[in-house]
Amino acid sequence: MPTRARPNILVADDQHDVLAALKLLMKGEGYSTQTATSPAEVIELLQADDFDVLLLDLNYTRDTTSGQEGLELLPRIQALDSTLPIIVMTAWSSISTAVEAMRRGARDYIEKPWDNERLLAVIRSQLELGRAVRKAQALEAEIEILRTGVDAPRMIAESKAMQPVLRLIEKVGPSDANVLITGEPGTGKEVIARWLHATSTRGDRPLITVNTGGLSEGVFESEMFGHVRGAFTDARNDRVGYFEVAHLGTLFLDEIGNVPLAQQAKLLRVLESGELQRVGSSKTRRVDVRILSATNSELDQSVAEGRFREDLFYRLNTVEIKLPPLRDRREDIPLLAMHFLSSSGSKYGRPDLKLSSPALDAMLRHSWPGNVRELRHCVERAVLLVEGAAVDVEHLGLRQSPEGSLSLENVALDEAERILIRKALARNRGNVSRAASDLGLSRSALYRRLKRHGLHV
Repeated sequence: MPTRARPNILVADDQHDVLAALKLLMKGEGYSTQTATSPAEVIELLQADDFDVLLLDLNYTRDTTSGQEGLELLPRIQALDSTLPIIVMTAWSSISTAVEAMRRGARDYIEKPWDNERLLAVIRSQLELGRAVRKAQALEAEIEILRTGVDAPRMIAESKAMQPVLRLIEKVGPSDANVLITGEPGTGKEVIARWLHATSTRGDRPLITVNTGGLSEGVFESEMFGHVRGAFTDARNDRVGYFEVAHLGTLFLDEIGNVPLAQQAKLLRVLESGELQRVGSSKTRRVDVRILSATNSELDQSVAEGRFREDLFYRLNTVEIKLPPLRDRREDIPLLAMHFLSSSGSKYGRPDLKLSSPALDAMLRHSWPGNVRELRHCVERAVLLVEGAAVDVEHLGLRQSPEGSLSLENVALDEAERILIRKALARNRGNVSRAASDLGLSRSALYRRLKRHGLHV
């Protein structure tokens, strides 16, 4: 669905005064509104345009009380757009009608006469949830790619070191088991998470990825569990948290080792009970989510040092998949290099590029401290720099341990900072909290510098 400057709302009701009132209310919120007066017109408009929310009356010309005409329309709407948030409304509400409407695909239920604040709050919440779901479903094409192995980011793993990983994925992928994925930065932990999700029974549901290490303590609960309007100073609208967005799907918690202790307890409660409360709300919500997590750090050591909760560690670590570094799977380097050459060549209009034998030899000799991520960036840079028909050694720009050979006295300030940050991360095996402490920075300050320098952990 294309990005819009203003949300586009479809309002369906057979009463013109109701449509006029709702259109005026939507205009006051800055929403673009289209109206329909019959089920047939709803279908016609949905086929002609994209909408962010559908506000749907359940009663039309057949009768005025049962809601049956609207209920029969819901599956047809779902067949046209399964991601469209639908809010149903009727003046003749009942619990059984509400339950049936939700069963057939409605996201929420409003009684007429409606309360303006309540209605707008529901619409805001569904707009946000709809955006999140569509973003998650945009990954479905990639997931299908992962299943078929046709294109990037497919998993190329023919080396002996990767065979135990593949066997483990085959065993635990179809299950609902929580999996902890470990390994050095750049080894492809997110690719493994996508494979696990794609091969599970939840493969047709959202896969939501969260950089938990990048969430400050002040926003952690709001981001993960959501909040209600007025919960704190800047809470102008209800917010749906990542757990709710991932309901019935998979939640991938990246950099889990960097979550502060205070937040670990809150995370553990949801994992143990499957229940959460949005910040500022007393209402308990149930979620059904499979948890995949990843870390560069040694969590068992963090547990021993009291920096990571042991009970949370065991909750996350039903199965551990440890990824080997690229230097331990050199048989995969030529395959990966050719794959990245093909994808980058297509991206930049150089689909016929070749890789010279000296370039491949240089790649096989390189230590790849940045692992697969470094290899991908190296090949992409070479595609941008090469002028002839083949990528050669000089296009790769490979240097052995460049930080060790540079004097900080002879480099610019930004480059010196970059070198120091990379050294601190290497010393601490990718643990951002420890690296920040070594550098005399807060964790959030280090994340800002990582982003500025284009560095990854």
